[in-house]
Amino acid sequence: MERILVSGPSITQKEIDYVTDAVTNAWFGDAGMYHVRFERAFAAYVGRRYAIALPSCTSALHLALVALGVGPGDEVIVPEATWIASAAPVDYVGATVVFADIDEETWCMSAESFEACITPRTKAVIPVDLYGSMPDMYALLKVARRHNVAVIEDAAEAFGSEYHHGRAGSFGDASAFSFHGSKTLTTGEGGMLVTDDQALHDRVRFLADHGRIPGDKLFFNAEVAYKYKMSSMQAALGLAQVERADDLVATKRKVFSWYEWRLGGIDGLALNRQPPETLNSYWMVTAVLDPRFGLTKQDLIQVMDANSVDCRPFFFPLSSLPAYEGRPEANVARERNPVAYRLTPFGLNLPSGAGLTEEDVDYVCVVLKNALSVATARS
Repeated sequence: MERILVSGPSITQKEIDYVTDAVTNAWFGDAGMYHVRFERAFAAYVGRRYAIALPSCTSALHLALVALGVGPGDEVIVPEATWIASAAPVDYVGATVVFADIDEETWCMSAESFEACITPRTKAVIPVDLYGSMPDMYALLKVARRHNVAVIEDAAEAFGSEYHHGRAGSFGDASAFSFHGSKTLTTGEGGMLVTDDQALHDRVRFLADHGRIPGDKLFFNAEVAYKYKMSSMQAALGLAQVERADDLVATKRKVFSWYEWRLGGIDGLALNRQPPETLNSYWMVTAVLDPRFGLTKQDLIQVMDANSVDCRPFFFPLSSLPAYEGRPEANVARERNPVAYRLTPFGLNLPSGAGLTEEDVDYVCVVLKNALSVATARS
């Protein structure tokens, strides 16, 4: 049995042609030719005024925090269940990260937990569109406005998702995307910051270019800043991908439909939800098991691995990671965030790549169902 990988891109001749052209022609005075096109096309797709191509989503979050003036003495609220990249930039700027619980259905930050975490020091919140799901953005934005908290949407995993007809990445003061090789839209590595705020856009672009004022003297820096740039080859690949956006999202949703048909009726197994007024792009097909099976995510990943199927664990609660060991905010979160601590030990991401066939999904589901049957018999 050939190994079934957990993810993989969709690359066509369009991507190859654009990247070849960038390698051939996008140098020196023309080095930004694909950046401009990619940024404009991406902003138009998401529904934002401005977009800035960057080397990662992490750098986009970092720059957004800096541009919004977040620093020492401030607190930034992030969801408990997400990749550490959503939280690490808070440390970069010297602020304190605070962990909020997630919603039972969407697995994204709950508005109730967000509000409960707010203190006079709260400067920003980073809601995460987990695995393609969308949180209740209207509720989150309402709380943020009431408490004068800046909103930075981490849309790294949700390209193409929608909430009340607004695309993922169109909410809050700014939004950040990832184009890692596993993502629905990929540039291999890379990211994008989008916003409707011209002043924020201008500040981020300045900070990303070593603190140089556009049009000023060469090598004349106004501030000590950062070098956060995307290569022209990445931008060319990204442009081709965004021009195929509808096809990329449709492929992800088709893969999920294959899983849903095979696994949707299993008692004690929950797949990604799609609440009313949302569209889930299903970046990762995720299964969360009832504890009664007696299988943790690590147990099940070992079984799948033995049968040539790669899976990923549902993110661990951030406050449980050694990276945050001993921090008072982590100790508080372990008691305050029961939903994240209840769900994450029993969740895993199934193979979700664009190149999967229905036969691949059928095999994955057979292996998974066999594992559940064995576990049920033992219990």
